[in-house]
Amino acid sequence: MKFFPESALQQLEYEKVKTILAGYCTTGYAIHKAENLRIHTKLNFIQTELQQTNEFKLLLQSGMYFPNDFTVNIQKDLKLLSIPGAVLAGEQFLLLHKLATNISNIFRWFDNERRTAYAGLTKVIEDSYYEKAIIEMIEEIVDETGSVKDKASEELLRIRMSLYKKRNELRRLFDKIVAKLNKQGYLADIEESFMNGRRVLAVFAEQKRMIKGILHAESDSRKTTFIEPEETTELNNDIFSLENEESKEVYRIFRALTSKMSVYAPLLQNYLAINGEFDFIKAKAKWATEMGGNYPLVQDRAHINLIQAYHPLLLLYNKRAGKPTIPVTLKLDDKNRILVISGPNAGGKTVTLKTLGLLQLMLQSGLLVPVHPDSEMGIFKQIMIHIGDTQSLEFELSTYSSHLKNMKHFMENANGKTLFFIDELGSGSDPNLGGAFAEVIMEELAHKHSFGIVTTHYLNLKVMANKVPGIINGAMQFDEKNLLPLYKLIVGKPGSSYTFSIAERIGLEKRLIEKARTLVDEDHFTLDKLLNRTEQDLQKIDVEKKELHHLLKENERLKKEMQQVLNKEKHSQEVERMKLQNKISEEQIAYLKDMERRLKAMVIEWRRATDKDKVVKMIHALLFNQKEKMVTEKFQKKLNEKFIEVSGEIQLGDKVKMKQNRQVGIVKEIRGKKVIVQLGAIPLTVNMEDLSLVKEKDIPEETA
Repeated sequence: MKFFPESALQQLEYEKVKTILAGYCTTGYAIHKAENLRIHTKLNFIQTELQQTNEFKLLLQSGMYFPNDFTVNIQKDLKLLSIPGAVLAGEQFLLLHKLATNISNIFRWFDNERRTAYAGLTKVIEDSYYEKAIIEMIEEIVDETGSVKDKASEELLRIRMSLYKKRNELRRLFDKIVAKLNKQGYLADIEESFMNGRRVLAVFAEQKRMIKGILHAESDSRKTTFIEPEETTELNNDIFSLENEESKEVYRIFRALTSKMSVYAPLLQNYLAINGEFDFIKAKAKWATEMGGNYPLVQDRAHINLIQAYHPLLLLYNKRAGKPTIPVTLKLDDKNRILVISGPNAGGKTVTLKTLGLLQLMLQSGLLVPVHPDSEMGIFKQIMIHIGDTQSLEFELSTYSSHLKNMKHFMENANGKTLFFIDELGSGSDPNLGGAFAEVIMEELAHKHSFGIVTTHYLNLKVMANKVPGIINGAMQFDEKNLLPLYKLIVGKPGSSYTFSIAERIGLEKRLIEKARTLVDEDHFTLDKLLNRTEQDLQKIDVEKKELHHLLKENERLKKEMQQVLNKEKHSQEVERMKLQNKISEEQIAYLKDMERRLKAMVIEWRRATDKDKVVKMIHALLFNQKEKMVTEKFQKKLNEKFIEVSGEIQLGDKVKMKQNRQVGIVKEIRGKKVIVQLGAIPLTVNMEDLSLVKEKDIPEETA
């Protein structure tokens, strides 16, 4: 991407973005990449980086672990590995082992399901592979402390076994000497020490001539002398020789392992790059989470449709300070390419301009941006910016001369893939002449189909905005009552500078204000006043719109609550209906069971009776005289309500109630534990235990 001027990135505070991003990185690779962040103009590069960052952001939000824990910078060690004849130490091989283990965990993490779900992150490893031989080679030679294993070679095993034996022999001999000399009182309190890698005795200085051996050193106080006993000299020499052989063998083993490992130097470089790449993506995802970054729709054309967009640095600053940040919503497309923003000073015009510029740079750098996910952003190939005082002392240019010099570059080099920003177009010159040049510049940039934002106080630019195709007006809202900016952009209407309103509110004398008004062109004053009144009316409409929206939401809430009440009532009615149906079903089942019992009783009666015709009539009455039966049952039910259970033995002629169906009958015959009960016209045989003795209730007489 091309920039004009060279300080464009600094003016848009892009360098601060790189510094913040680097602070989230942990590896040297990722920090270097953040400090040298690239701005792409190819759609596929931008989409890949945005997709990767968004996928890692989802991992962070879900709390899912990603195995990228290697943070040591071993770039120098890997370069050394590539040099013929170089030898790596045990600690360096441990670092290579950790790197390979980390890559192994990453490849295992990307199973078939995750390769599909996280296609963007999978691209980081798709051109590489995991080589298990690297870990196997290191583990065969080096232990977890970085030392060479005894079994690394037969020669090393022989040397270390000999060393072990010699050291044990020396220890036993030395212990005997120490015990002997201690009894004689020749040794100091510390008894022994090591000098030059050899075991020595700590002897009182006055006794040093009593012990044969090699004098190694004396203490600072000269009260203690360190002597190697004559008896141990040969053993110490043997041990020293074996230790020297061990060092040579270890060096030979490390050199051989380095030579074998050098074959994998390019692959290990690739592993380090993969590790750093994931760390860089993780850093971008962390910052996106912090500032509420999202993945907008990216199109390969000049297009901007920002919804609820925030300036990332201002958002983080206000978040720490506990202040609210007002988002920006604006759209620039083929029909409306240039936005002219007007309004009072300190109202947010420059912040709006910088917000779009910085978000565009971040997006084309593969960073998620703090906008609504439904936002749309295009791709631009050059950015031009003119903000603030550009007076040049080097070329002895005035502010306006420098301004025109920049505008000349804009008009000569702008095209349909250019995004430009001009703060206070035409300032620094006579208002009428500067305004005329500003109109020419605006028309030329519009004819070149460039996209951009221009801030101004010139009324003529506000008037021309809606006349020239491709240019539209915008205004920063202002609270005229409290003299406070609202930092809210309204697209489609020009804004007032509130010059006289601010003067009145701060208490400037009316005569001075009126005098100033007489010096202003009447049409100019009338237009500014009209813009002022229009903006205030729009603010009132906006407030009323919010209130209406609130009322609609409240109405929707009440509607939902009412629907819930209706649903609950409907449910209650359904439950009652089901209960009633169940009750009817229970009565029908009881009726059928009773019918079954009666039929069984009649079959028994048929077998015993001599008068078969009588039984047939009873069956006929039971099966076909349903209406009569129902009337009889209803009567029987009412009859039952007149009786109460009493205690006592059941006798002939007693009234009894059947426990199963609670019907009342008269005892006609008692046959042991069986009782024949006359129930209406039907005699039934019932077990004695299924009957209860009853008598009629005493019904009190009604009083007048």
